Amino acid sequence: MGEDITSDEEDDSEVSSKSQKRPEEEKKKIPETFFYTYEDVYSGPYATDDTEISTDLLTFKHSFGYDCTRPVNLMIMDRHTVGYIAGNQVVLQNLRTKYQKYVRSSRGGGIGFITAHPDKEYFAVGEKGIKPNIVIYTYPSVRPYRILRGGTEVAYVFGDFNRTGTLLASVGSSPDYMLTIWDWKQEETLLRSKAFAQDVYKVMFSAENEEHLTTAGSGHIRFWKMALTLTGLKLQGALGRFGKTAVSDILGFVELPDGKVVSGTEWGNLLLWEGGLIKVELCQVGHKPCHEGPVSQLVFDEGDLYSVGKDGVIRMWNFEVVDTADPVDATGLMEMEPMNELWLGKNVSLNFITKIHDREHPFWYAQDTNGAIWKLDLTFSNMTHDPERVCTFHSGRIEAIGVSPFTCLMATTALDRTVRIYDFGSNSQLSVIKFKQGGTALTWAPAVVNPEGGLIAVGFEDGVVRLIEVYDPKMLPGHGEQASESVEINLKQVFKPHAAAVTALAYEQKGDVFATGSKDRTVFFFVIEDKYKPIGFICVPGPVQALQWSPPSHDKSTLLILCENGFAVQVSAPLPGMQDAMTTYHITNLPTQYFHFYSIKSRIKLEEEIARREKVKQEKEKARLEWIKQQKEMGLEVEETEEEEPEEEPLPAIYIPEEPSPILCGFYSAPGKFWLSLGGYDSGFLYHCEFSCDGEEDPEKRKDEPFELIPMENTNDNPIHQISFCTSNPLMFCGMQDGSLRAYPLSDKDLSVDSLKDYWYLNVHDNDNGQIRGICCSHDDGYLITCGGDGNIFTFELWSEEELPKELKVIIPPPRSAKANQINYRCSLELAHDTLILVNVPVRGDKSIGLADKTMFLLQSGLEKEKATEDIKDPDAYTIEEYKQKKEYERKMNEAEDKKNKKRQELSALRQDFVFLLQKNQELPKHMQLHGEEFEMDRRIFEELDRQTLQRIQLVQKELAWEHEKQLIGLQKLQAQFQDPLEFTYTVHAMQSNHQISTYSLLTVSEKYAQDKKHGGSKWAVLKKKWTAFKETEQAKEKIPKKKRHLHRESVVFESETEMLETPEVRKQTTRYIESRREKIRRLVEKYDALKAKIMKRRAEWNELYKSKPRVNFENPRDTEEIKEAQKNIGCYRLKTATNYTLTEDDRISTKKKMIQLATLENLIHRMKVNMNKEIVSLRDLKVSIIDEIKNLVKEVKSIQARLDVSEHLPIPLIPQLHPDEVPEKIVEYNSDVLLKFKEEQEAKAKLKEPLEGCPSFRAFRHVLLQTPPVEEGDPMAQAGDASAVVTEEQQAFVMEKAEPTEMELEILKREKIKNLYLQETLIKKINTLVINFDAELRLLRHQKLKMDMQLKSADLRCITCCEELLILKKLEIHEDLLEEQIGALINEQEDMQSKLKSYLAQIEDRKFEIVMLQEREKALYASFEASLGEDNEFADFLTNLLKQEVEYVEKEEVGREADKENENEEKDDEKPDLKTDEENCRSEDVAFGDSICPEGCSEDLFLNTIQLRQQRIGIEKALEEEKKVAADLKKEYNALALKVLYCFLRKHHHVKSYFYILLSLWIRNSNRTLLPYVFSVSQDFVCPQFVFLQAKEVDTSLDTANRELEGFQWEKLHRLNELYVVVPLRLHQVLCLVDGEMPRDFSHTLVFTNESLQYLKKRIVDLRNEKIMQRETHKKAKEQHKQLLQDKKEMEMEIQQLEERCNLLLMEKFGRLVDFEAVQAHSVNIPMEQMKVRIMEKEYEHFMELKEWEERIVVLQHQLTKLTRENTSKLHQMNRFCHEKHQLETELESLTTGQVSLLAS
Repeated sequence: MGEDITSDEEDDSEVSSKSQKRPEEEKKKIPETFFYTYEDVYSGPYATDDTEISTDLLTFKHSFGYDCTRPVNLMIMDRHTVGYIAGNQVVLQNLRTKYQKYVRSSRGGGIGFITAHPDKEYFAVGEKGIKPNIVIYTYPSVRPYRILRGGTEVAYVFGDFNRTGTLLASVGSSPDYMLTIWDWKQEETLLRSKAFAQDVYKVMFSAENEEHLTTAGSGHIRFWKMALTLTGLKLQGALGRFGKTAVSDILGFVELPDGKVVSGTEWGNLLLWEGGLIKVELCQVGHKPCHEGPVSQLVFDEGDLYSVGKDGVIRMWNFEVVDTADPVDATGLMEMEPMNELWLGKNVSLNFITKIHDREHPFWYAQDTNGAIWKLDLTFSNMTHDPERVCTFHSGRIEAIGVSPFTCLMATTALDRTVRIYDFGSNSQLSVIKFKQGGTALTWAPAVVNPEGGLIAVGFEDGVVRLIEVYDPKMLPGHGEQASESVEINLKQVFKPHAAAVTALAYEQKGDVFATGSKDRTVFFFVIEDKYKPIGFICVPGPVQALQWSPPSHDKSTLLILCENGFAVQVSAPLPGMQDAMTTYHITNLPTQYFHFYSIKSRIKLEEEIARREKVKQEKEKARLEWIKQQKEMGLEVEETEEEEPEEEPLPAIYIPEEPSPILCGFYSAPGKFWLSLGGYDSGFLYHCEFSCDGEEDPEKRKDEPFELIPMENTNDNPIHQISFCTSNPLMFCGMQDGSLRAYPLSDKDLSVDSLKDYWYLNVHDNDNGQIRGICCSHDDGYLITCGGDGNIFTFELWSEEELPKELKVIIPPPRSAKANQINYRCSLELAHDTLILVNVPVRGDKSIGLADKTMFLLQSGLEKEKATEDIKDPDAYTIEEYKQKKEYERKMNEAEDKKNKKRQELSALRQDFVFLLQKNQELPKHMQLHGEEFEMDRRIFEELDRQTLQRIQLVQKELAWEHEKQLIGLQKLQAQFQDPLEFTYTVHAMQSNHQISTYSLLTVSEKYAQDKKHGGSKWAVLKKKWTAFKETEQAKEKIPKKKRHLHRESVVFESETEMLETPEVRKQTTRYIESRREKIRRLVEKYDALKAKIMKRRAEWNELYKSKPRVNFENPRDTEEIKEAQKNIGCYRLKTATNYTLTEDDRISTKKKMIQLATLENLIHRMKVNMNKEIVSLRDLKVSIIDEIKNLVKEVKSIQARLDVSEHLPIPLIPQLHPDEVPEKIVEYNSDVLLKFKEEQEAKAKLKEPLEGCPSFRAFRHVLLQTPPVEEGDPMAQAGDASAVVTEEQQAFVMEKAEPTEMELEILKREKIKNLYLQETLIKKINTLVINFDAELRLLRHQKLKMDMQLKSADLRCITCCEELLILKKLEIHEDLLEEQIGALINEQEDMQSKLKSYLAQIEDRKFEIVMLQEREKALYASFEASLGEDNEFADFLTNLLKQEVEYVEKEEVGREADKENENEEKDDEKPDLKTDEENCRSEDVAFGDSICPEGCSEDLFLNTIQLRQQRIGIEKALEEEKKVAADLKKEYNALALKVLYCFLRKHHHVKSYFYILLSLWIRNSNRTLLPYVFSVSQDFVCPQFVFLQAKEVDTSLDTANRELEGFQWEKLHRLNELYVVVPLRLHQVLCLVDGEMPRDFSHTLVFTNESLQYLKKRIVDLRNEKIMQRETHKKAKEQHKQLLQDKKEMEMEIQQLEERCNLLLMEKFGRLVDFEAVQAHSVNIPMEQMKVRIMEKEYEHFMELKEWEERIVVLQHQLTKLTRENTSKLHQMNRFCHEKHQLETELESLTTGQVSLLAS
């Protein structure tokens, strides 16, 4: 059992970290005896404040996994102890006893690396997380010794101690990639630097030089050196340059003793680095890579170099050969063989090896990526031990985990294709079984299914489900002593229900149905019997994520199916036999309910935001009311005015993710209800959902929302992936994405917000890739097991100390019994007092089994008698449904075939009857026999059959058309690839002599020569052209005067306003008048624009004319070129060997030019050979045609001789025959017979292959081949046979009966004979003439070929010379390229400097122009203000001060708004400091008005206009200030650039005095003495344009120097070329340098001229004499013409002066002074004034219309008032009448009352 590191081991020297705190100013060294307390360092579990769960809920028990995919995850501490990272802890495991110690991380963010101290007394743990630490632990006490802080931001990747162990180097991950050198004992950072901008994998100290380090990673390697500089110790890094080698990720490297570095590559070769460059690339013989894959590590140990590869091979290389390696060719590769190598196996991939001494014998431990730790012996001797696999683990993430329902067994599976069985009670791995595909799902069969508890169902990535049995082999009869393993695994059953990976397995609670789910969107059901039998499958809307059967508490057994794409499906358990599985297993009538999750998270956030804002408002209102109450209590009056609420940000919109969030896990809560945990956008909650019965058929169209949700704390980016419940303790365990484990106490029956508010939390697996893949509790809820994506499996104890059993003993299930299928009772196993008790548990029936029977049940096993189950090894095997469909298809095909066979039998019987009738008909006499036509019942039947046959043939041809075309194109390609390029050598023989002539053997010309010829030209020519163009541009810019910018009137506003006012309605008279004025103004503008365009055109013509005017020193370019040509050719004929010989640009020789010259020569040779070959081939064709003609003539001769007597026959000349070498193309000719024979040979060689004749491609191919004629028309033998046949026929024709001829007949025969004799002689002469002429033609062509052979030999000699020259040029090309690059760099430098300075000057000019524009606008503003004031305005001073007043500038603010907010402006003006000038503060004493209130008597419009102008003035001033600021910044940048130029110049001349002297001498030399005072003040102002001029001169000087160097190099190159010997074959008559009429003995002082060159030199003498005479005459004529032109110039100048005087006189008469007439024309019309008039008219018209409208409204209102007045008057009259009547009635009433009173009184 493992243990956590605690403080049990105490030491007197241990000091608490708190007691070591010192003030910063009293910083002392940390003593050697200082230790941290482990409890203060490690990261323990976390629990919320209100939770009832204790922090020691779980006790870490054991780690079964190993994260072998890390680049380095192996640390050796001693010969038996290894350390490795397992999630959030480091495991120290004793390989002999399997005992483990655990060291947890200090922050809980994970662990990045571990590394051991060279003395093995310490080890370092680099962590991950925000601001991670490096913790140094002692060994073997494992106590925290030092903590290194602040080395990186997020995570450490790698660390390494130096050889002495005093320093530690660490490197971080993204984003900082920080390399840090630590003095780890003092917890101090010595050096730090950013290692690279991409991922860094490793950092290592040099073993020999501790000041050297190396880092490597993604596409780079970097060499570091700790250098002592003037400012202290620095970390300097040099990046390795790959050069021509492809860039590679570097995983392994090592520094050699001499400072060189050897690194690996992705493709398996080794790179030797020296000085930051690749010296050589090492590979095996035959360019075979050193490893088949990436090189993961390189180790230099005791003079040997080891390379470790991902291919599972360790190779040892000769260090001396590697260290002294040099490239042998241009590829940069060097081949070498390893001294020794060790191959560990096929499925081994090594990442890292480390060395340890075991009893004075060195051993190596290796980390295998495929899940193992190896112990290796690399001594490579006769006593070398075999490789030993010390530990095995899963490779990669754990896909699934399952726990036995009876005992402490668990099973896991992963994509490494293994299933492993563990005993987590004794912390051991019991058994492993391996398959062909990786496992993806696993579940342990419950007790109701398998009472023995040994059945496991495993799903795989190929869709296969395997049932395996775990049993104790010792319980097999006769195998107890032989069994070596305590557990064995047997494959019980295998079936393939799915076509994709199986993702979920589930057993029904009653144990009747087994369900499997897959990524192929299907769920398959099986009935559980001795052999699982398929019921059927259903299709679901998405890939299956999880399956869960309803618990026993539910009335109905249903299956909850969770899909990845947000669907949940509920189906009832299918009953066996409910589906007719005759044709398919697809179940279509199973009741199904769907739930399509619709995101509500965005809506919840919106509601929360609304509630938050409402709460904020209420709090503000409450605070305001309290403040008012307090003010009133203090006796202060408070105006309860409602404050304006600030503008709130808009509420976020409802967001629904385009792709639905994936469902991660879920479980039933009640029938039809379930809880879900989702990832992606919808993470952060547990959603309570319910299936509805709305009848929506299409699940995709559903939008179902959960009816309840519970927010889960800190799960927005860390969703819940797994949920498991503990039944004994009411706990819910959650596995998170970051590898952490949570426990929630469940007090209520149902989940609620309150029950999930508090939780317990612990970081378990790796935080980056340790997502928890499975959580489960043991059978007794005493243990909790987790597995993660980091390949780790952890077990925790859930027992309390009181409940913890003293000893745990695993019960291995017994082997399966043969009687187990017949017994109707299930047994359960209990463990008590180390005794096995069998308890009777009746399941189906009332009887029970005794103990003796059960003992027999265990002993009478039939497992060993069973036949081994055949496994499915093919990943493409049929699924159950596919097999069913295949069987159904085969059944239908068999039925159809049976019907066809019956019809065939019937037809065969009818055919036999018909044949019998035909035989009977033949036996009858002829007159009684029936003709064949009479057997035809109806001719139309046969016609229809023929038509159908033709249609079928056409259909077959159409079907094979594509195949036919494909094979035809393939044949053409083969011919083009192999036959057409063949150049046959033809040899043509003479017919009567032995003369012969052969064609040349030709080779194709390289395409590279053709490309070089097209793109010829040297780099120097390009640079020279670029430099010349640059100079010409500079000169042209200096000559062109600067053009002033002109202001253009803006007419766009007017046009836009016009368009806005245009309407399709009929205008009134005033509107028409306004439009006519506008039209008039538009015409004026057009006239003005046309006039201005005319003026500009005239100016442009004058400018063009002045540009074309030649300068005083103008020279005609043509004359200049002719002078240069004459200067080149003037004087004597200079030789290339002369010292004063200078190369022109065209004469310079480069590699490309020489290659083009060589290519031209080879093309010429090739063309000559091709032409000669064509003539020889045509001669061969002539021979063929002559032979054909001779054959025809021989036929005619033989036919004539048949009519002559034999004695009169002349000998017939032999027919010439073609030799085989005259028709070599017949070798590749073929016909159908040849191809069929070849086909038969191929079939004989490959009998196992199918015959090619059956395939349609061969039929099409054969169809093509059969079209070739089998016999050649020109075959001599065939023609000879034809000729003999003709002769025989003629002989037979002339056979006549013997009779005595008459005289006439004799005369005719005599004449016929003479004619035949003449024809015979003529034809034979013709044959001989043809033969003689052909031979003459052959001899003539042979003579021409011999002459051409001589020329070709000379050309070959020239080619040899060109090749030698090309070799010399290639050697010198590097230096020439360097010189040309220097020239190009100088040119680019000059261009950059000029362009930057010019761009700055142009920007400064633009800013000045903008400043002038703004100043003009400001002047115009003041002018308009003065105009608006008018004369004698009593408020002029007030309005002027108002205009100049400084207020806050508000953009796009209406004037009216300012007037409405005068009080606010006054408060702002009071708070603002008084920045006004004296003129602004000076106000009239007589007028005491407020500056924001219009005084009485002042025009309101004028006041508002002044405020508006004030705003415009402030805006203009602000814009002016900004423009000046920008101009000043540009000036600073310009000055900075000039200062940089000055600094370079001063640095060039070393000190300032020499600079002053040079500057002074330059100005004096340029006669610019007015600038002398500036020279002496240059120390105060170093910025001046002259420095740019100096720098330009400096660049020019450097450029001239580089040009001279290049010219010198060209002359040296020419000298080297002249040293070559050139072979020139000469004849005697070509030698003209005779000495005393004899041939000279020494030709070293002679020259070789061509006849053309010599004739040209002689002719040139005569041409120069004639040209001299012509030039004298031309010069004489030019002088006379010059005099005439001068005279004409004087006359024109006088005429121009007279015209100017006349023009001035006319101007004085018209204007009274001299004016610019163009300006007068341009300003003849004041367009803005006209536009203003039109606008005034528009405003007047608008006001008139508005006034008219108001008057109409007043009239209407007056009428209404009159009407109301009349009505009121009538009402008053009526009221008056009523009052009068009332008065009368009251009087009468009073009189009556008085009368009655008097009567009563009486």
